[in-house]
Amino acid sequence: MTLVLTDEQRMLQESARQFVERDYDRAKRRRLIASEDGFDAANWAQFAALGWLGVALSEAHDGSDGGLAEIAVLMEAIGRGLIVEPFLSTVVLGAGLIAELGSDAQKDDLLPAIAAGARRIAVAFGEPQARYDLHDVATRAEAAEGGYRLTGHKSVVIDAPSADFIIVPARTAGETRDEAGISAFLVDPAGAGVVTRPYRTIDGLRGADILLDGAFVPGDRMLGRPGGALPALRRTADRAAIALGAEAAGIMAVLVDMTGDYLKTRQQFGTPLSRFQVLQHRLVDMYAAQQATAALAFRAAAGFEAMDAAAGARAASAVKAEAGRAGKFVGQQAIQLHGAIGMTDEYEAGQYFKRLSMIDTQFGNTDHHLRRLADLKYGPVAGR
Repeated sequence: MTLVLTDEQRMLQESARQFVERDYDRAKRRRLIASEDGFDAANWAQFAALGWLGVALSEAHDGSDGGLAEIAVLMEAIGRGLIVEPFLSTVVLGAGLIAELGSDAQKDDLLPAIAAGARRIAVAFGEPQARYDLHDVATRAEAAEGGYRLTGHKSVVIDAPSADFIIVPARTAGETRDEAGISAFLVDPAGAGVVTRPYRTIDGLRGADILLDGAFVPGDRMLGRPGGALPALRRTADRAAIALGAEAAGIMAVLVDMTGDYLKTRQQFGTPLSRFQVLQHRLVDMYAAQQATAALAFRAAAGFEAMDAAAGARAASAVKAEAGRAGKFVGQQAIQLHGAIGMTDEYEAGQYFKRLSMIDTQFGNTDHHLRRLADLKYGPVAGR
């Protein structure tokens, strides 16, 4: 399949893939994920110099006026390189929410700093009881003199250990599962009443649980109007789902190539495995699954900004469901066709499969998005 890209997008794709192939050192990835930050600050500075961190920001905020299509191009390359730097958290989630909800003063303060690589953002979407429901928010924000005090528990906040700010959805009104009454706050992770419990996820990235015990947030750190953050949270999560689909497509492309090369070199009964027709068919099926994911992700990314909320939700769920299904298939086939070496932690195929497995769980797994697609078309099933 040939993706139809603009000249600018094609140049971005070429430069991103060249960076991954020539300059991104996957050999030191293990050292990076074991480090305190979990990524390389020099790489982050280079992303800023290349214009990646401001690719979807306006020129007024030192960006290049791109959109989700440009994000998808970069995410596909990020998947190919198994890049660990917090691009999704800061650029897609953090900057996206600030651009959508923030005041002019907040945008002017934070977005140019993000584009320059001087600020990193994490977003605390999840809570232990919420599963994938963004409206299920038990964390509360009580009005206090000059601002709000936040109390609650946020779980699996990706890239929180290295973030300068964490965007925290908290309830300023209503009950735990009400759709109205959810606000968004910029929280200083080093502030009083904020406890960060960091850990590594199965793919080696950094996450954390955030415990809030009366943490004070000044009034000017609320993003948007009180109680009105949920639509922006949902649309940002849909953007992230499409971006993750593009990343998954990049990962699968590497696994297909890696597996094909292995079958050409590994011999059985004096014959390369690539000569066995049944294995050729498996490799073709892997390639077809990767191409289907890429086609869905790039098509959704190209049209997302023009879609209304319902159409955008359908597009995002279609991409995420296909990425989860195809990622599981391609990853399992790659491990099996590599034989015993595919099961070793040292071999790269396993690292790529772990990332695919993590992608499937972020912002809803395959089953969640298939149910969501059905609900969007036919309406929610009573009692579910």
